[in-house]
Amino acid sequence: MNGIKNGWGLAVLLGGSGLLIVATLVGRWSNDPTDPLLRLDIAVGVLAWLLTPLLVWWPVRGTAALTVLAMLSPAVTPSATMGALQVARRPNRAAAIAVSVGGIAAHAVQGAWRQNGGMSYGWWLALVTVAYGALLGWGLWARAREALIRALEERAQRAEAEQGRRVAEARMLERRRIAREMHDVLAHRLSLLATFAGAMEFRPEAPPEQMSRAAGVVRSGVHQALDELREVINLLREDDTADGVHPQPVLADVPRLVAESRAAGTEVLLREAVDEPAEAPPTVARTAYRVVQEGLTNARKHAAGQTVRVTVSGGPGAGLDVDVRNRLAVAGTLPSGGAGLAGLTERVHLAGGTLDHQQTEGEFRLHASIPWPA
Repeated sequence: MNGIKNGWGLAVLLGGSGLLIVATLVGRWSNDPTDPLLRLDIAVGVLAWLLTPLLVWWPVRGTAALTVLAMLSPAVTPSATMGALQVARRPNRAAAIAVSVGGIAAHAVQGAWRQNGGMSYGWWLALVTVAYGALLGWGLWARAREALIRALEERAQRAEAEQGRRVAEARMLERRRIAREMHDVLAHRLSLLATFAGAMEFRPEAPPEQMSRAAGVVRSGVHQALDELREVINLLREDDTADGVHPQPVLADVPRLVAESRAAGTEVLLREAVDEPAEAPPTVARTAYRVVQEGLTNARKHAAGQTVRVTVSGGPGAGLDVDVRNRLAVAGTLPSGGAGLAGLTERVHLAGGTLDHQQTEGEFRLHASIPWPA
């Protein structure tokens, strides 16, 4: 790309300076064909044209050489002024000012020993000064404009990259949130399967119909758990096709959740006193559902055979209270890593609420208070 730009710049400089040098020489020849300095003008003009490519590769040095030649002949003026403009467009402002001052001085020397079209020396020098000042201002303005355009382009690129980063981060956070929800669903499903499998193991004398029904529940639960695990894996992948499916449980799903636990052999007493449950914000509804789900899962793990009491109450403006209680057993039937309550606490805090779990008077209590704006 730089080679193409330099090639075009060289062609423009050679063509423009060549035409101006020829025009200057023709003008001087038409004024006085017998002028003994005409040969000097031709020789210096050709040399200036040959030095013009230096303005592309070494603009400061090339312009300095042309400025020195400008003391000898006006034929060098086109190339020298082009060089001054080239230097003014470069970052070194001091060099641009020095080249302009040098150009004015060189033309002052030229005008001191040569006549220039019958114009007085003072007016001619003033014209040269104005011309170099205009070239310097033009070059500085062009450089500032290019710098501004470059800065705006870089800012746009940074803004686009930042936007892309924010989108990617938001998608990752959403996937993690969905994966946590799927983890809760999967843990609940597996605890149900463990309960049914344990019943089949410790009651081999049960009637064949009951064993067949329990085996069917286990088989169906395994398929559901595999599907849910597949969704978790897909959500954790980086490809865009994983943005898909995730559950959106609401307060209306709590009775179904309780029914599943009852079918697994856990006695659950449910009391609902919620005003306008269908109007609950999605975050409030999902968080309340997860609290009930985690409480039932922990009861099956650590207090098998104990009655679980679930209370969901509240409404718009008053907030939503979820209370899950069960008697403590001597020993749980399933191991626990303790991550469920930690994740649930984080979820409730993100919803703006509080979560409390404690053991008092032989009873385990899980209580959540979730804000519900009016």
